Amino acid sequence: MARRADGPCGRALPQRQHGGRDERLTAGGSRSGTDGKGAGRHRDLLSNGRLFVGVGPGSSARDYEIVNLDYQERWKRFDEAIRVLRALWSTDGNYFTGRFYSTAGIDLQPKPLQRPTPPIWIGSWGSDAGLRRVARLGDGWLASAYNTMPDQFRIGLDKLGLDLTNAGRDPATFPNALVTMFMYITEDKATAERILSDVIGALLKRPVEQMRERLLVGPPDMCGQKLAAYKAAGVQRVFLWPVADELDQLTIFHQKVAPLVGR
Repeated sequence: MARRADGPCGRALPQRQHGGRDERLTAGGSRSGTDGKGAGRHRDLLSNGRLFVGVGPGSSARDYEIVNLDYQERWKRFDEAIRVLRALWSTDGNYFTGRFYSTAGIDLQPKPLQRPTPPIWIGSWGSDAGLRRVARLGDGWLASAYNTMPDQFRIGLDKLGLDLTNAGRDPATFPNALVTMFMYITEDKATAERILSDVIGALLKRPVEQMRERLLVGPPDMCGQKLAAYKAAGVQRVFLWPVADELDQLTIFHQKVAPLVGR
């Protein structure tokens, strides 16, 4: 999931992504856990400290099988990988040594600009265990658009608030985003159905009706209503993923959908 967060465009709700107030560079996390450490620090330097990193363990057992890793160990490896990133990017000189990974003897240079490290946002579909992990280890929550609805997101956000409070953190300052929001804006019903069945449905292997309900495929007014519902549920930022005609789709979104959501 989090790998796909490195999509063509992210848009903040209600802030402008490129309006000078909230310009950030987002990098999707890799499923191997730690091979993005170098790319992350370089992006933070090149962006003048605007990077935040999205990570997740992935949900495909086949991915782990290919690299000869136990799929059942993914969450334990993932927890350690986050600590590895923080240890490698920080300047405090502390090492991390776990069951799977160790940073002992490694001094990654140059360090990222942000201190103590670039913020790490963790992907979770909203399970109790996943939200506790976000509260414990993350700097933000990445929810999955094709795995939720506005009311479900609100339930997860409320649970996360309790978990953050229990962890001694302030829910009011903890950010969130909705990722993997696949999008194709069109007034043509036949085109929308083709995108849902032949493109998105084939990719995600999910029922077309479910994807029609959750994703931004269809006319601008419908897409605007969906985003407004998510905004009302507490979503702060949405990462858009045009599935075709990317530049044209982003232009259509900016001109016909964004004004419907409001500020």
